[in-house]
Amino acid sequence: MTDQASGPEKMRVARSFGKAAVSYDDVAILQRDTADEMLDRLELVKINPQHILDLGTGTGRNLHLLQQRYPAARQLAVDIAPAMLNQAKQRYRTDQGLRRWLPGQKSPLFIAGDAEQLPLADNSVDLVYANLALQWCDLTTAFAEIQRILRPGGLLMFSTLGPDTLHELRQSWAAVDNYPHINVFLDMHDVAEAMFAAGLADPVLDGDRHTLQYPDLVSMMRDLQQLGARNVNQGRRRGLTGKNTLKKVTQASEQFRINGQLPATYEVIYGHAWAGENSLPMTNDGCVAVSLDQLRSKL
Repeated sequence: MTDQASGPEKMRVARSFGKAAVSYDDVAILQRDTADEMLDRLELVKINPQHILDLGTGTGRNLHLLQQRYPAARQLAVDIAPAMLNQAKQRYRTDQGLRRWLPGQKSPLFIAGDAEQLPLADNSVDLVYANLALQWCDLTTAFAEIQRILRPGGLLMFSTLGPDTLHELRQSWAAVDNYPHINVFLDMHDVAEAMFAAGLADPVLDGDRHTLQYPDLVSMMRDLQQLGARNVNQGRRRGLTGKNTLKKVTQASEQFRINGQLPATYEVIYGHAWAGENSLPMTNDGCVAVSLDQLRSKL
């Protein structure tokens, strides 16, 4: 596994996303796209979950959609930031409207918790849905917790970010100083290794790239701040960024401008696995099966 000693400080992660709770949905374009992709992938799987964990629920955008897909299931919404859970509660009431008063409706349980120490019982969840949440965790620990709470036959469906994420911004900062300004994300090899180490069964991984366009660097960095995606690495530079430094970073970023726009590239890793023992070998480069055919085998 890649050493994560320089990884994110969890309390800072919680504070950062808590501050972003109100503005998050305004700029969460990538998060909506990856969430919808995961929901589409669930259509390929025959599963009838009784308990669903929306891990890293954020503002709760996916709770209503998951309930539409699995109306008989009880949902657990877990997030490390209590302020996000408050937004999720409000959004769920709005999304459900008067339907929440109908007989048989099961409102989600909203729980503040860390994916590395889930406040849930062993073998208590049938489906874990984790959209762009696990990149803030030690993956080996988080996957082990997910394996612990999954019931036999339970499914983990997740997305996370790979190391090429925001490479344009990373290279622009690297031209100015040696501090880590962009959070460190693990590659597919390390994700696969963590899944095997946790004992998850039949893991499948594949990747995709999403690119957002911005008129300038300030707009890009403002969106990242609104998302709560601040620099939370332990080795980050302390203190405010001066105007001269920001000017140099802006100048360095101009090399990436295409058709008048600055791209922000995200490497998204999608994965799923079943509760149980390991059953698929890794290839020599550390990857497992990368196509959706493995999902269809569960039909």
